[in-house]
Amino acid sequence: MPSLDPATAKRVRFGVIFPSNEIGHDNGAVRAYVQAAESLGYDHLVVFDHVVGLPGDYAGRVWREPFVLLGYLSAITSEIELTTGIIILPQRQTVLAAKQAAEVDLWSEGRLRLGVGVGWNPFEYTALHQDFHRRGKRMDAQIDALRLLWAQDVVEVVVGDESIHGGGMLPRPTRRIPIWVGGRSDAALRRAVTKSQGWLSNFQDHLATDRADFLAMKAKLTDAAGGTLPSDFGIEVWTSPGRTAPDTWAAEAAEWSELGATHLSLRTDESRNNNKGGALGAPKTVDEHIALISAYATEVGLTSESRR
Repeated sequence: MPSLDPATAKRVRFGVIFPSNEIGHDNGAVRAYVQAAESLGYDHLVVFDHVVGLPGDYAGRVWREPFVLLGYLSAITSEIELTTGIIILPQRQTVLAAKQAAEVDLWSEGRLRLGVGVGWNPFEYTALHQDFHRRGKRMDAQIDALRLLWAQDVVEVVVGDESIHGGGMLPRPTRRIPIWVGGRSDAALRRAVTKSQGWLSNFQDHLATDRADFLAMKAKLTDAAGGTLPSDFGIEVWTSPGRTAPDTWAAEAAEWSELGATHLSLRTDESRNNNKGGALGAPKTVDEHIALISAYATEVGLTSESRR
């Protein structure tokens, strides 16, 4: 059976992407899936964010609210990192997002990795009374504000028409919550290397189709960092194991590591393309999702003991 060599296994952190729009209605399925991922040895779980959407649109599918979901998951897990990939931060109130993230990190005892991005859906921005066209500048200010709110008793914060003068929030997190930035635009790449600890690349097919585009984006990311990425800077990519043969999974993971990815997450919800005319598969049951992430864990030699 192919498996990762120990050096690669130490470099790559494996995760799963929560298949919200396929099993999210069923609370029991949610619990079973997440606990299975942790027991299999996966390092992190990624959840997505859409508050509201139009019927038939991708954003209008089943999306559990990330902070509420992660608060619940923090109580039924003990080791797996809880990750947003992404929170659409500019459409949310800054102080409330800071408070919610702090609570998740406290309840999970330091397991939150906060991925943020600007999103793509004007409908959500209108519904949440935010300016879609100024979302990038707003998020720059929000990231700075989050860190102040998490670190200081008393802050001076202004983000658009939101302001705090001479006050703060309690409780605050007991550590510096890692913030990662998603997106491939020039602004997103600049934001990732200047304001965050990692880049969520959103490459989500598999290496054979994503390699060239990933390398081009990584080169631009490196340029935005002044020619060298920080040694502790993270890069997350995704893979769709349902589209490739099991005997290629370990080699793909090893090559992603060689190309600079530090985190590799599995996306198993193949019905995601059906609303755009795709035909990659019907929605899976929770048992089918668990079977696929279990097969992947076996194929690459992932175990709860070897990953901790």
